[in-house]
Amino acid sequence: MRALTAYSLDELKLIYSVLHAQLAGNAALMDTELLHDLQTYLQAEAQRAGVDVTRHGQWATWLTGGTVLKTVK
Repeated sequence: MRALTAYSLDELKLIYSVLHAQLAGNAALMDTELLHDLQTYLQAEAQRAGVDVTRHGQWATWLTGGTVLKTVK
């Protein structure tokens, strides 16, 4: 098995975003070690890139490659 560091950031961001989008319909995902490890790794990478991961907007923009997410009403 490969470590998370062996995968491209874009691939990891995509997988994280897809999993995170499913949380509302599958709350059990919230407690998975994989999602936690992936989020921790991505947040560390974001911080290295100068992102304040405590600010959701900065974190979300970094995850989407600079695309500003729009609020769904």
